[in-house]
Amino acid sequence: MIENGNVRKLTDIHSDLMKTKSVATVEAFNSVSKDGTSVGGLLFRPAGAAPNAKLPLILWIHGGPTAQDDFGFDFIPQVFAAKGYAVACVNYRGSSGRGLAYSKAISADWGNKEVMDLIGAVDHLTKTGVADPSRLSIGGWSYGGILTDYVTATDARFKAAASGAGSALQLSMYGSDQYILQYETELGVPWKNMDRWMKVSYPFLNVEKIKTPTLYMVGEKDFNVPAAGGEQMYQALKSLGVPTEFVIYPGQHHGISVPSYQKDRLTRYVNWFGKYMNMPTLNEKLPGKR
Repeated sequence: MIENGNVRKLTDIHSDLMKTKSVATVEAFNSVSKDGTSVGGLLFRPAGAAPNAKLPLILWIHGGPTAQDDFGFDFIPQVFAAKGYAVACVNYRGSSGRGLAYSKAISADWGNKEVMDLIGAVDHLTKTGVADPSRLSIGGWSYGGILTDYVTATDARFKAAASGAGSALQLSMYGSDQYILQYETELGVPWKNMDRWMKVSYPFLNVEKIKTPTLYMVGEKDFNVPAAGGEQMYQALKSLGVPTEFVIYPGQHHGISVPSYQKDRLTRYVNWFGKYMNMPTLNEKLPGKR
């Protein structure tokens, strides 16, 4: 806690465990998007990485979009960092923490300013020598999965992607997920506003631009972002001959709660990125995948 301007530790509950672990360092950084917007993010560096090392980078995108990455302990980026990656977590426009206008900046305009901000952060980290421009990957869950598809349909630099609980053909989500009020408020009903619906569906409608091998994952009973959202993109990439896999976790909703499935998901992330980034993988036999 902060007390009189000083940090005071409240508990030692994890001290014995942490003595046996090396964790990534985390630092704030700022980037400037192509329209001049300043965007904040967090950079995880592997423990023991040389200060001037040019590292393989995973752009890991938070969901929401009204959420934010902060300095609280974040397990998934730590796992990636433990395998030797730098990890960038970016508070793109639409995120929380910078006021209502910043959060509402993407209203009815999904996949535009956020993509600008994410690409701007990657550009910054490559130009400053943090990230190896030949080894970039991307992923996220929920709106992070949706933005993964938006980014890979815009920028072909990424060697691997993991799109979790996402969607790309947004028109097909109308009436099948929980966001009817949001859709009708921002985009209007599809039969009167088809141009808006097609605009925000551009990853699917421009799927031939996607060259990045992509892993799609979802919970079987997800009513937040139904499984069809990932399945459609999986099928499209499959038809185009782009390497892809599709994993459904039985009985799971939007969050994956079964511990063995959580482990499975992390293992698949590490193996998928490692395969296409020439990085370490985990030698574990996984259940059948589609």
